[in-house]
Amino acid sequence: MKTTDFAKYLSDFLGQYLPSECGMSPNTVKSYSQTFLLLLEYLHTEECIKPESVCLKDFTKSRVIAFLQWLETSRNSSVSTRNARLGAIHSFAKYLQYRNILHLSNWQEIMSIKNKKSRAREMEYLTVEALKLLLRQPNLKTRTGRRDFVLLALLYDSGARVQELINITPADIRFDETTTVRLFGKGPKVRIVPLSATQVANLKRYMEECGLFELSRRNLPVFPNPQGGKLSRMAVLNIVHKYYNMAKTQSPDIMPPRLGCHSLRHSKAMHMLDAEINLVYIRDFLGHVSTTTTEVYARASEKKKQEALAKLNPGIIKDTKSSWKKDKALLAYLKDLRQKY
Repeated sequence: MKTTDFAKYLSDFLGQYLPSECGMSPNTVKSYSQTFLLLLEYLHTEECIKPESVCLKDFTKSRVIAFLQWLETSRNSSVSTRNARLGAIHSFAKYLQYRNILHLSNWQEIMSIKNKKSRAREMEYLTVEALKLLLRQPNLKTRTGRRDFVLLALLYDSGARVQELINITPADIRFDETTTVRLFGKGPKVRIVPLSATQVANLKRYMEECGLFELSRRNLPVFPNPQGGKLSRMAVLNIVHKYYNMAKTQSPDIMPPRLGCHSLRHSKAMHMLDAEINLVYIRDFLGHVSTTTTEVYARASEKKKQEALAKLNPGIIKDTKSSWKKDKALLAYLKDLRQKY
């Protein structure tokens, strides 16, 4: 079977351009691949174009817009997911600008498709009290419970992204006067973060129990699956959800409405900010490129303080900003003044 031009360019985009030229991580490439699998599914089911027959001439602005609408209506995708899919398509169109200039105007039309504005979701994080409750849930009498306890504690204490946690091996942990863990972030980025004394003691006991100090196991996952390989992202999310649901059953008032793996990273950042740690240090600790990304925590912290003050002082501070608008005599005077001049 003859390979189509779309298949040729897409294979080069996913197989060479993203990982080699752009230095994209395997997870990003996987996410982009999922976008195009969905696009092929749409073209097949809605446009009656078989995947093996898709050509570049079929990749148009109108079809991309229809695909994005299909994601929202038929697959119930959120606006943020829709925008993420569009980001992958924009990246492919940008790549095609330099590989297939004969249809340059077509690629630029696709790149002109705008992201949809969506309401920013409120950041989900745990208070110190809620975090302690969450960490009390694993059954420390069982091996799985002890693993889950250390996993949750390390996910919080290191501020690691879930993939960074999954990738940790014994070789990445250095026990010293200040114990540190090496985290492999997005793309080629690597950072080393310190761990608290409490976490170090728990982690050391867990690693001793699992024989992770043996030289032969230095490059194996610290948190393996039953087959000895790395846990999947979904497996870690299931662990977080399991203990979150248990904690929420006990004290629903102190737990947030939802909790994901990234919420523990958010919690660490918020607690560091509450401890008046410099924003630049928090940026480096989390592995952000600039403080602009980190400033979201400062804004969230300020909002939290304002809400707390409003609860403590209801009715004391009144909004007088527009009180003059209620003065009819003043309004009539201003109106008359404007007509004169």
